[in-house]
Amino acid sequence: MIEPSLALYGEAFARVDQQLEELLEQTGVRYCLLVDRKGFVLSHKEALWAPRPPALDSVATLVASNAAATAALANMLGERTFSEQTHQGENGTLYVESVGGDALLTLIFDASVALGKVKVYTRKSIEKLAVILDEIKDIPEPQLSNDFSAGATALLDDLLG
Repeated sequence: MIEPSLALYGEAFARVDQQLEELLEQTGVRYCLLVDRKGFVLSHKEALWAPRPPALDSVATLVASNAAATAALANMLGERTFSEQTHQGENGTLYVESVGGDALLTLIFDASVALGKVKVYTRKSIEKLAVILDEIKDIPEPQLSNDFSAGATALLDDLLG
């Protein structure tokens, strides 16, 4: 089974969540997603006024696939990478920028939001997000002991009968 390349939980998740919330407020975008390069949503925020979001798992998968294709194009053209992608339609824009080598920050917004403003605030957020993601690379995933498993099973048996 394919699993996310990053385990985002605890304090790191809260810090990422706060950064996305601030970015949402500063830019006026509808949705912010932090996606790993395998296509998993690590964290997301949406504006209270935003209409029902698209299927975020599908968006994440397509964004990651598009980033991989764009990386191949960059390589063919002699570039190390293209760090950002913009898909602009009549009514909305999808903006994606790399957060280090492991994640993609994805913003979805309508035509009333200035792309330049989004880029300025996104770059500031990316610096902070990159620090958080670098910190969690060295943290081992929590290991649950057999005692925990037995205790949880007993608790569930008591609760559910």
